[in-house]
Amino acid sequence: MRLALEIVFWVCAALILWTQLGYGLALWIAASVSGGRGARDKRGARDKRGAQGTHGAPARAAREARGALPTVSLIIAAHDEEAVIAEKVANALALDYPRNLLEVVVACDGCEDRTAARARAAGADVVLELPRGGKIRAQDAAVARSRAQIVAFSDANSLWRPDALRLLVGAFADPRVGYACGQVRFTQPATGAAATNQEGAYWRYEMALRGYESLLASITAGNGAIYATRREDYIVVDPVMGHDLSFPFNMVKRGRRAVYVPQALAAEKMVPSIEGERQRKRRMMAHTWAIVFRGGLLSPRGYGLRYGVMILSHRVLRYLTPFLHMLALASNVALVALYAGQAGGGATLYDVTLALQLALVAAAALGGAVRWRALLIARYYVLTTASLAAGLWDWLRHGVAASWEAAEGTR
Repeated sequence: MRLALEIVFWVCAALILWTQLGYGLALWIAASVSGGRGARDKRGARDKRGAQGTHGAPARAAREARGALPTVSLIIAAHDEEAVIAEKVANALALDYPRNLLEVVVACDGCEDRTAARARAAGADVVLELPRGGKIRAQDAAVARSRAQIVAFSDANSLWRPDALRLLVGAFADPRVGYACGQVRFTQPATGAAATNQEGAYWRYEMALRGYESLLASITAGNGAIYATRREDYIVVDPVMGHDLSFPFNMVKRGRRAVYVPQALAAEKMVPSIEGERQRKRRMMAHTWAIVFRGGLLSPRGYGLRYGVMILSHRVLRYLTPFLHMLALASNVALVALYAGQAGGGATLYDVTLALQLALVAAAALGGAVRWRALLIARYYVLTTASLAAGLWDWLRHGVAASWEAAEGTR
């Protein structure tokens, strides 16, 4: 009995540490070992696109005149986004990309406000007024309407840097690339008591992992704020399965690469509070579990060993973290009870590990009242980890709708 409990505890603890910290360290080591080759590849890429910089404007103009840049449809799916859609369309039209090669499409998903009218007034090339079917079906309709070589996607509240589209599209110079996502930087929309979300700290770590994955193989997930795919590579997925997770691994299964372009920058407001972030992640995870169990993520066919390890480490084990924590805590409590009254290293060791686990929970609880950064990070970790399990419960209990509302404070 004791041996079985010890095995359960240490396996769970090891898997948690691996998916949260060890995997990132392993990626960093692997990327460092292959750094020489990566640096050479980057230098070659810079040489090829050197004329795209400010010092190569004449050469860039010559290439554009020859039609070297692909046509792009920038698709913005929107549901009741009248507050931000005009600014988003203006941002799209201000991108450093030839206007004759760029089409701005706003796909209104059952909008009941003035989103469509404001998008037209702001200069959108195409405005589709669609029945409510969810973001994915709105994007499908926009892609079907488009005839551009590249289809790029953005959220209505995401603002791109002027060079973001050019940099994102540049990834498709490699014929192996089927999907590319940029970097979204979250900005705090509020100050004072509401501004407790620590998503920014987590997201910076996540972006570092994504950069290493892209260098070594392909990324395991993207983001909805800034991404693109070749039109012929676009995948029609179940409307409850978002592109962020379903596109990258499906591209790999189809023999394409899914890459991260960190220089292609977008900015988006984060949810102000940790509690609001927990609700957002709970909603997202209800969609994610559908992809895990029904969308093919668990099937290793088409992955290759390296990418399969990435999916297991960064996705599957990360999503299982709340259950690993529960098993670790339960087995630790049982071990402390079994060792009660005994002297020796075993009793002391499991007392310490239990104290550490309880300290994390206590710090998270205190983070609701005391705004110290360490306590807020503990609270963020505990609540967002719990949201993974809550999302599974929601999906198993009543499924998940294809549509959803914007998170509070992000507009």
